Amino acid sequence: MPAEPVRAAVVQVLADTDTARNVARAGELVQAAAAAGAHLVVLPEKWNWWGPASATASGAEPLDGPSLAAARAWARDLGIAIVAGSVLEAIGDGTRAFNTSVLIGPDGTDVATYRKIHLFDVDVDGHAYRESTATEAGDDVVTGDVLGMGVGLSVCYDLRFPELYRAHAAAGARVLAVPANFTPQTGEAHWQLLLCARAVEDQCFVLAAGQCGTHATGEGAWGHSMIIDPWGRVMAEVTDDEGIAVADLDPDAQDAIRASLPALAHRRL
Repeated sequence: MPAEPVRAAVVQVLADTDTARNVARAGELVQAAAAAGAHLVVLPEKWNWWGPASATASGAEPLDGPSLAAARAWARDLGIAIVAGSVLEAIGDGTRAFNTSVLIGPDGTDVATYRKIHLFDVDVDGHAYRESTATEAGDDVVTGDVLGMGVGLSVCYDLRFPELYRAHAAAGARVLAVPANFTPQTGEAHWQLLLCARAVEDQCFVLAAGQCGTHATGEGAWGHSMIIDPWGRVMAEVTDDEGIAVADLDPDAQDAIRASLPALAHRRL
């Protein structure tokens, strides 16, 4: 029997250190996505708070904190599944955090929790990024099931490590979620290229939700949130401003691609 397509949306915002404002704005866009018929919505990396690494502790919350509580309420009230992008999860004495993505089911309960494995310690365009100064790396590959689909969880810099996404595909993922805050320089050069590569390699839909504009810290964010099909085609995109992009994920079309070009079945390593 043919499977019904699932309408999905990616949300693009520009967050700052005002958590209440950020959560309210994200909630408006989640409701807009639901009004457009989306049943699966992906938020960006650190959608609830963005500030300097030195202030990470002030932006961190426990998993039962107000930001994820709001996301669970949106999921429950709207009857949708939400990848709550990522939030800074407070750990230990509160001086350090995980960069954590939570998959929430339509009943408002947590389905899966993923802690970012690959931390962004790089020098780009004269700026030194050192995520590890206040953030701990996770260890586990996490795939959760909602709406009859496996969803592979990742965060931003993870996108450069294809073995993570291959593990998701091997675990049965149909969708790869990529909440992010790519820099303008790396975004212009590599964002769409890497997203399309992950889609084609693993014959999965990719839902990539990014931040946009310029943060109060002076750091830029590339934006260009997009939904990509398993053939590597961009189905929908937000460009430079806050907003949403919506597209239908057709599992039958995905199955046809996997059947006609069975690269996943041909794997020998």
